[in-house]
Amino acid sequence: MNQRNQRNSRHQGNRPGARIQRKGRVQRDLTGKLIQTGAKKRPYTPPAGLQAGMQLAMTVEREIEPGYFLRAGEDEVFLHRREAERRLSPGDEVDVFLYHDHENRLAATMEQPYVGLNEYGWLEVVDSMPQMGVFLDNGIGKDLLLFVDDLPKLKFEWPRIGDRLLVSLKRDKLGRLLAKPVTEEEINKIAVPAPDSAHNQWVEGTVYKVIKDGAFLFTDDEYVMFVHREEMTEPLRLGQSVRCRVSYVREDGRINGSMRVRKEVQYGEDADKLLAYLTQRGGAMPYTDDTQPDVIREKFAMSKSAFKRALGKLMKERRVEQADGWTRLMGEVRE
Repeated sequence: MNQRNQRNSRHQGNRPGARIQRKGRVQRDLTGKLIQTGAKKRPYTPPAGLQAGMQLAMTVEREIEPGYFLRAGEDEVFLHRREAERRLSPGDEVDVFLYHDHENRLAATMEQPYVGLNEYGWLEVVDSMPQMGVFLDNGIGKDLLLFVDDLPKLKFEWPRIGDRLLVSLKRDKLGRLLAKPVTEEEINKIAVPAPDSAHNQWVEGTVYKVIKDGAFLFTDDEYVMFVHREEMTEPLRLGQSVRCRVSYVREDGRINGSMRVRKEVQYGEDADKLLAYLTQRGGAMPYTDDTQPDVIREKFAMSKSAFKRALGKLMKERRVEQADGWTRLMGEVRE
């Protein structure tokens, strides 16, 4: 038997199939206790009486190099030194917010969130991951996730970095914090009815919900506004800030809005756009009242109804005529 086999036999105690049990290097954990780094980590056991999202006063139990252990009753959580706003000593009482850190352990921070548990407010988008959702700045070191299932199905309707979303702070089934879109019930609590005098006024608003037919905005004056897709000059996305004209004030105080100027003004602008196009094209264009809406929108960035109104204005003024699928300037000859 060679020397290596002899050494193994002594370690194995001549037991067939026995394996050497290697012990890991001994070091101290965050609590100062000696642990074996090669051994399996003990499973994390969360404090029984504490949950993410709680804001409470806790007492500094002890200090170690990375930070502090805080206690409330029988429960203990760790406050990393970077999450402490000042140097602490055992016995100090501190107000903290509880969240799950990047290793999914319940931890404390002395930073206070912009939006607390079951509250709602505007949070800024700081990152986006197509498979997960968007991340929001809630005032603490760890960003808040708004899950992909709560975002529009069309990616171009997703918010961009820097946009603001109206959300509430909730816990999922595992007790982790996440953002959820505000409900209509929550909107009704903070919205105010618009007065009749708001009609035709221009207001600033932010998109808080996108649906098939249009988008809902919450204005700076706390009105709820709906903008139909036909009244958009560009597709709106969640979280986008936009200036709109109040086109109608409903009996319940909610308002309809438009990104366009008043029709009598818009007619003139649209008519001028068509005249300029005709002039550039030698006085004729292959577009009429019968042209498909998507072609009109692509060519002129206006709805078919707006196109027809502008053409009608020009025809009434005897500046254009339609024939054989073409629109021509009066007195002009198509080349």
